[in-house]
Amino acid sequence: MSDKKLCAAFALAGAFAAAVATAETAKAASDQEKCFGVSLKGKNDCAAGPGTSCAGTSKTDYQGDAWKYVPKGSCTSIVTPKGKGSLEPIAH
Repeated sequence: MSDKKLCAAFALAGAFAAAVATAETAKAASDQEKCFGVSLKGKNDCAAGPGTSCAGTSKTDYQGDAWKYVPKGSCTSIVTPKGKGSLEPIAH
């Protein structure tokens, strides 16, 4: 197989893998909801307020503006030392 064909095959395989991963992420997200105030320091899934960028950047345990995916319908029943989980950011 020529280098050109090999590169094309790898590119196609990479694109396919990315499409499968995106589809799996979308399905997982449909069975989940964002729950604010329940993640431990550095264990959030994304968005942890000013001065942070995304996943794993929360500065404290149960940070009110950091969220984690949880099974749909379970967020507000999660109890932490700072109160219950919330579907909206929490001002602590």
